[in-house]
Amino acid sequence: MSKITTELLLERAVPRSTRLRKIETLNLSKLQLKTGDLDPRLFSRLRHLQKLDLSDNLLDKFPNSLTLPDLRVLNCNNNKLEDVTALKQFPLLEELTYENNVYLTLNDDYKVMFLLQNLRLLNGKDITKLANHVRRVNSRKLTSKVTAHWEKFFRDQLPEKYTAEQVKSIKKKFLKSVQTNVVYGPSSLSEFTRWRVKMIAEEFLTYSLGLELNSDTEPEEKMDENEEESTESPREAAEDVAQVVHIYDPLLTTGAVTVTPSKRKRNHSKSSPGSKRSKSQASTEEEAEDVSAEPLHFLQCHSKGNSREDFKTQLWSCVFEPVLDSGARKDPIVSSSRTVATCGGESVCLIDCETGTVLKKYKVATEEFFSVAWTTLTMVISDSRKKAHNILAAAGRRGIVKLIHVAADFCYGEIKAHKKPIATVCFSPTQETHLFTASYDKRIALWDIGIPDCDYNFKASQLLVLETASIPLRIALVPTCPEQYLLAGCEDGCFAWNIKLDKGQKSRPFEAIFQFPDDENMTTSHRVDGLAFLNDDVVVSKSSKPGCIYLWSWSRSFDAKGKGCQRTMSAVILAELEWSTTDMSYLTLSTCPAKEYVFCGDEKGSVWMYNLSGYTTAWGSAKGKRSERRISPTQILKWPELRVNGEQPPEILVNNVVADPAFTYLVVLTSVNITAIWKKS
Repeated sequence: MSKITTELLLERAVPRSTRLRKIETLNLSKLQLKTGDLDPRLFSRLRHLQKLDLSDNLLDKFPNSLTLPDLRVLNCNNNKLEDVTALKQFPLLEELTYENNVYLTLNDDYKVMFLLQNLRLLNGKDITKLANHVRRVNSRKLTSKVTAHWEKFFRDQLPEKYTAEQVKSIKKKFLKSVQTNVVYGPSSLSEFTRWRVKMIAEEFLTYSLGLELNSDTEPEEKMDENEEESTESPREAAEDVAQVVHIYDPLLTTGAVTVTPSKRKRNHSKSSPGSKRSKSQASTEEEAEDVSAEPLHFLQCHSKGNSREDFKTQLWSCVFEPVLDSGARKDPIVSSSRTVATCGGESVCLIDCETGTVLKKYKVATEEFFSVAWTTLTMVISDSRKKAHNILAAAGRRGIVKLIHVAADFCYGEIKAHKKPIATVCFSPTQETHLFTASYDKRIALWDIGIPDCDYNFKASQLLVLETASIPLRIALVPTCPEQYLLAGCEDGCFAWNIKLDKGQKSRPFEAIFQFPDDENMTTSHRVDGLAFLNDDVVVSKSSKPGCIYLWSWSRSFDAKGKGCQRTMSAVILAELEWSTTDMSYLTLSTCPAKEYVFCGDEKGSVWMYNLSGYTTAWGSAKGKRSERRISPTQILKWPELRVNGEQPPEILVNNVVADPAFTYLVVLTSVNITAIWKKS
């Protein structure tokens, strides 16, 4: 009969308790307990246990399913423990002691530092810095060595078409060889190194090379599993990518997926949905050409729980990563790579647009991400040299901004920016540490996120709060004066603020609200759910008025010399773009300034593209007049007829569509958890 009973647990609770589920502190020391006495069925009822003392017993290991989801402090001193890997079942553990367990060594210390992402104290010592090194630097070095070992000795041994037996054989040989030959660190840690090398090699074979039987997913690079957030954000780890489903890839044939062949053809220009253009129309309209964009990849990489059946997760925001050595802030054409960050649901993904590979994936189980933004910080690395690094900010429903150092695969901190969801974020193009966050609390905040040191310590501070009359949905800094004026499209209008930091006033009302045509009158009251600059002066905005996107002049609309706040100004309309007649909201637009393009998705999965290079010169002249007729789309990219597991996905809304600065790739985010990537021929 087990020594541990319900009555004993209630009696040994501190303080004594009448219900197991109410126990937070439990002392089970000096009871001569053995491993078999720890009954998982009984311990599973201790749902709120935070502190557990098992010292001075006879435990040689832990059962694998004790189910203590809230355990933070564990004392195992003076036992007979031989292995610590089962402790990974306590992911929130912060303090651990297991002194005087004669079979445990320094290798076990390193194992628990790796396995327990929130561990701060081990045997009474602060191990935060050492643990960060183990999880990041050590793992990165070993991953590099494992990959190099495969490339040098085993890559050519794998035939192009392989059988299950061949896979099994090469796995066995590789795992044995890599554990024998990959060496790193002092000899006293050789056991830990072999343990990690085996783990990394297995992950490499499974995820990077796709060596799994019955797998129909594309090979993908798996990021290191051991990303933790800094002490600024101790709860969720930046996690690895587990699965990506390629729904359509011209280079890949998947039995469960079909695409109607006729829909793969290029989409030709249209003057309006469902109508064809005559030759005379084509000859009189400028730049009315076929852009020749082809579908490249359709990915399902934001699934909740990596479920292939998830067609409900909404995807909201994407932005291309800057190229570090391109002088990114000077030449927009070469200022981004083919890597794009996307967000939706509980995850943020980094995708290589050319290959369709999900390079990295960050996941926070309790979050729904709405927005991502890049900045480039000059950081001091460990040997005191300064180097530029790309930092990704991600935010959403919890009102928290996550800061991710992508190259290090590390979410190093968070900013608790708002008490309500954050709709969108953006960095200043001139002040690399300045981040704007627009929230459902009807405020737009400006933060200085600081620059992390070599240990990822950083200090964020709030510089400014802009008060809005309604929820801000989209924000844009005025290109000619990004340190002075900010525009925001809100639930109840389009507003402008003076954001100059030398004014002294930290909390500011809006300076201007813009009114737009509404049938025969002008109105300020309308939802603006799309907002971007086409060039230094031309603003593109989409309101709740069906079928219309406005282009208007910032310099002619905003009276910078006027005095007072909350002034009403009429937007000087330059043109209207013909768009879908849907009254569906939150289908946002984007621009490609270098190529003078505007993009906007619709409620049918289509992407409307407008080449406005033939108009901008006239609009920029002093006597530039409004275009009398609506400008038709240059081209409408139709959504292909996809079939997943024999069925068509549900109704597809295009929430966002973004091109890289050179307009090589077009990334389309949908309401059905599908990221579509098109490539311009």
